[in-house]
Parts: sequence; structure tokens; C-alpha cells
Amino acid sequence: MRKIFSIVLLFISLFITGCKNADEKHPASGESTGITLDKVKLTGLNGQRIDLSQYNGKTVFVNFWATWCTPCIGEMPSLQQMTEKLKEKKIVFLFASDETTDEIEGFKNTKNYSLDFVRAENFSDLNIMGLPTTFIFDKNGKLAFSEMGAREWDSEESISLITKINNQQ
Repeated sequence: MRKIFSIVLLFISLFITGCKNADEKHPASGESTGITLDKVKLTGLNGQRIDLSQYNGKTVFVNFWATWCTPCIGEMPSLQQMTEKLKEKKIVFLFASDETTDEIEGFKNTKNYSLDFVRAENFSDLNIMGLPTTFIFDKNGKLAFSEMGAREWDSEESISLITKINNQQ
């Protein structure tokens, strides 16, 4: 009985804490991480590789998440609102999970988000240590911002951050 109780407590603590290090904030740039947009490998839910060079000259916002990640799901309403607020800007918004297409599609079909969900092929190459993690690449494909942890993306501060990166030459 004690063993079952211990397992239940462990499961509850993992569920409550969510994703590994999800509350840590680590803003960083491409110079400190070595990550550039061309190192990100994504495929559409149709299985086709996404050629990120098509976004040259645009700011690219990539949010890495998972269907099982409580903080990831918690920030999705603010991500939806942010994309709506910034829809007139030349910004590409991608929401990448390393789960199977079926898992992502299943999630997408149960939610009412108009977000561009894609599959990430190389979480480990990008040094993603916890979820959610967000990368914002400038118009030259350089990592301008990186943060691990959930955020209110539709807040004035977040909108200002994205707009500032988007307005840089």
C-alpha cells in the first residue's frame, strides 16, 4: 500500500510541476547559443519538410510545446490572442511539437486554436531543455530572443518585445 501511495504522490508531483524547468526564464540571443533559423528542422502535419528559407526577410516566432505539457497548454490562449493582434505584421508564427502527427492532430481537433501547428525534428540539437520554449528569429534568421517557460504572450510587454524585434533591420 505504501508503494502505491508513493507512486501516486510521485505522479501528482510530476503533473503539478508540469514540464522540466518550465518556470525558468533565460532570454538569450543567437550569439550566446549558436542557434540560427536554418538549424531548426520542421515538417508540416502533412509530412512535408518546411523550407524555412521561404521566410527570409520575416521575423519567425517558434514556440516549442507538447500536448502533455500543462504550462504549454496554459499559454495557448495568450498565443492565439497574440497572433491575432500581430496578424498585419510580417511575422511567421509556428507552434512545434516533437510528438507524432496523430498526437498533434488529435490535440488540434479538440481545441479551437487557429495556430500553425508543425512537427519539430530536432529538439535536442536546439538545446531545448524544458517546455514551453520560444525562439524569435529576426529578419536575417538570427536568434534574437529565446525563453524557456510560459508567458502571457498577449501582454503589452510581450507584444512590444516581438514588435521591437520585427522592426529591426
